[in-house]
Amino acid sequence: MTLRAYPRARKRTIAPGAVLAGTLCGAWMLAAGAARGQEAEPTAEPGLPYSAEVSPEGAESLAATAAAVAQTIRLRDSAPTDAFGLIVRVRADLPRLMEVLRAEGHWGGSVAATIAGRPPDDPALPGLLAAAREPVPVRFTLTPGPQYRIGRVEAAAEPAEAAPALRAAMPSAGIAEGDPARAATVLDAEGAIIGALRRAAHPLATVAGREVWVDHDRRTLDIAWRIAPGPRARFATPEVVGQQRVDDGLLARTAARRMEGQDYSPATLERGRRALMALGVFESVRAEPGTALTPDGRLPVTFRVSERPRRALGASIAYETNYGAAVSVYWEHRNLFGGAERLRLEAEAARLGSSGLDNSTYRAFATLTTPEIWRQDARLTVRMGAVRERLEAYDRDAVLASALAERSLSDRLAVQAGPLYETGRIGRYGDLEDFSLFGFVTGLRWDDTESPLDPTRGIRAAVTATPFYSIRDGTTFTRLYASGSTYLDLTGDARGVLALRAALGATVGATRDDITLDKRFYSGGGGSVRGYTYQSIGPRDAGNRPLGGASLLELGAEWRQRISGPWGAVAFVEAGSVGEDSFPGSGDLRVGVGAGLRYLTAIGPIRVDVGVPLNPQRGDPAYALYVGIGQAF
Repeated sequence: MTLRAYPRARKRTIAPGAVLAGTLCGAWMLAAGAARGQEAEPTAEPGLPYSAEVSPEGAESLAATAAAVAQTIRLRDSAPTDAFGLIVRVRADLPRLMEVLRAEGHWGGSVAATIAGRPPDDPALPGLLAAAREPVPVRFTLTPGPQYRIGRVEAAAEPAEAAPALRAAMPSAGIAEGDPARAATVLDAEGAIIGALRRAAHPLATVAGREVWVDHDRRTLDIAWRIAPGPRARFATPEVVGQQRVDDGLLARTAARRMEGQDYSPATLERGRRALMALGVFESVRAEPGTALTPDGRLPVTFRVSERPRRALGASIAYETNYGAAVSVYWEHRNLFGGAERLRLEAEAARLGSSGLDNSTYRAFATLTTPEIWRQDARLTVRMGAVRERLEAYDRDAVLASALAERSLSDRLAVQAGPLYETGRIGRYGDLEDFSLFGFVTGLRWDDTESPLDPTRGIRAAVTATPFYSIRDGTTFTRLYASGSTYLDLTGDARGVLALRAALGATVGATRDDITLDKRFYSGGGGSVRGYTYQSIGPRDAGNRPLGGASLLELGAEWRQRISGPWGAVAFVEAGSVGEDSFPGSGDLRVGVGAGLRYLTAIGPIRVDVGVPLNPQRGDPAYALYVGIGQAF
C-alpha cells in the first residue's frame, strides 16, 4: 500500500497497519539488499546504455539511501534494458523515492525525474531514446522540504479493562511530541510498547490498529494506536522436542525449573533456553512460545533442539620465552550415559624449553561432570589426575582428586562446595618429601559477561575459602582467594574496551613456612603479571629461587582496540606483590608493561603479547613473549 499525503488538504488520514512499515521497508530493506549485492533481475544482454544520479536538494544525507533504493541505479550494470524498460524503471522509482523522504519525516517533499532532459511520461521519449547514440542521462531530483514533527500521540486499550496495563507500558515507547516524524520512530515506539507488555506477563500483546494523520499546516504527524495487551499468563510445563539420545526427563526438569508456573517474560523464556544450551549436548535450542493460552490460562512453550556430535577431540598450544612451548590435547564424550554427563580426558606437557624434557611439567586428568545430583538442580564435577611438575619454586609429583558441587542461584551467581585430596612428594632442589592434604572448597562465583574468551562488557568475580588439613603432621591453615575483572566498552561498539583485573590472597592459621609449597601464593607470568618469569615475584632464597608467600596482591589494566577486520591490539600495565605476611600488599610491588596483537577467530582471539618488567629482581629477563588463545584475563 502506498503512503499518500496531499498538500492541498489540511489533513489526510493515512491507512493504518502496513503504511509506515512499507515506508520504512521500502527505504531501508532495499538499501540493505543493495549493500549485500543482491540483484532483483537476472543478467541480460547489453541494452540501452544510460547514466543515473540522484540529486537530493538540501538533504545530501539522503543521497546514499536514495541511490540504494532506486532500481534504475541498482540494476544499471547487472540488468541492462531497452528504452521502454528504462521508462518503466524510472516511473516505478518515483514512489520508492517518496518513501525515502517520508521515512525521514519529509512528508511534504516531492520527487521528480528526467530522462534525457524530458519527463518520463513524455510521449516522444521512446522514439528519442531509440535514436540515442550516447548513454542516456537519467536524473532524479528530491526536494525534501521541512522535516515534520510528531504531534499528538494517543493509545487506547482493547478491551478498555486492559487500560492499566497499557498505561504502565506507555513510558517505554520513547516517543514524544516534537520528535522527528520518522517512520522508524513510530514503529520502534510501538515495538517498545509491545515489548513492555510482554515483560509485564502479557505474552499475547499485539497492535490491534494504527492510524496516522499528516497535518501539512502544522507540519506534524499525529498517531493513534489501538493496543490489545491480552491476558496476563504464567508458563505452562515446557516441552522439549528434537532430542535423540538425551534423557527426556532431564530435559523436562531442566527447562521446568526455570519456567514452569512463573509469570511470563522474555527473560524467563531465555533462561530456560540457556539452561538447555548449558547442558553442552545441543548445537542449537530454539524457543517457540504458543500463540494461545491453555484452558487454565497458561502459555505453552516448545523448545526445539538439535544435538551436537557426542564426541570431540581438540588440542592447543602456547608459548612463553622463559620456558618454551606448552601443548595440551583432550578427548571428551558429551553424553556418556544419556543424561548429558560429560567425560573429558586431557593431557598437557609444558615448559618444553631448552632445559630438556626431564625438567618439563606433565599433567593428566579425567573429569566427569553431571548436570544433576540425585535429580536436584546442582552440577557435580569429579576430577582425578596426576602431575609431575618441575618449577623454579618447587618440584612435585602428586595424585589429586576432587568432587565439587555447584548450584546456580541465578543466571549470574553460583555457589560451590566440595572436598579435595592430594598426596605425593614435594620439595625443592630435588629433595622431595611425602605429603598428604585434605581440603574443602567453598566459594561464590559471579559472571555477567557475554563471552567466555573475549568479553567486552560485564563483571567476573570469584571468592573461595579452602581449609586444609595435613594428614602427615596435623598442620591446618585456610587459603582465601578473591579475584575479579570488569570490562568497559568505552566506544559503545566493542571496538575499544578497557579491561581491569584485581586479585587478593591470604593464608590464615599458619606461617608461610608451615604452608605446603604448592599452596603458597606466587605471581608472575601470563595471566598475572606479564614481563616477569612464572612465579618469580616475591621472596627468594639464597639460590635466587622463589619461596612463595602467605599473601598476594595483583592489579592489571588492559586497553583492547580493534584495528581492522579481525585484527586488534592491546596495551597493558600489571603489578603484583607476594608477601611473607598474611596481609595482601605486604611484599614489594613489581610492575610490568607491554603491548600485543590479537587476531579474532570463532573460538576466541589468538594473542601475542610482549611484556617488560619495570623493576625486575636479580635474574629476571629483559622481556617475555606470550602466545595463546583467548584474552589474558
